Amino acid sequence: MSDTTAPDFTLPVTGGGEVTLSALRPAPVVLFFYPRDDTSGCTKESIAFSGLKAEFDALGVQVFGISKDSLKSHDKFAEKHALTVPLLSDEGSDVAERYGVWAEKKMYGKTFWGIERSTFLIDGEGRIAREWRKVKVPGHAEEVLEAAKAL
Repeated sequence: MSDTTAPDFTLPVTGGGEVTLSALRPAPVVLFFYPRDDTSGCTKESIAFSGLKAEFDALGVQVFGISKDSLKSHDKFAEKHALTVPLLSDEGSDVAERYGVWAEKKMYGKTFWGIERSTFLIDGEGRIAREWRKVKVPGHAEEVLEAAKAL
């Protein structure tokens, strides 16, 4: 267990309203940061977490996806792929920066800033219990579920 308290935030959520991390306690929370709506890896990851939502719910664990995309983009993405996991919009990338997932990336020889695919499991006291950096999508949601069961 880490003693690192997860940085608190309030962000707009799909379906309307806002989510404040500290207000979710004592429920454990999974935050998966992903680069962009409707790209291949992000779609697979979001569908995988949605597919396991009932199992996370049974454990009392709340799961949220976070990217810089707007709520409008999130709503279209969620509808297109029948996602059941709520998505949070971090348009200013402030939350991504506080979690250390806003990083310099390289693709096709170009360097740019973006979200590094990362997941955080936060325990009922608001501490980061586990973190996954530079996530590879296959099997990841299942691995996070196993870690959540061990909390």
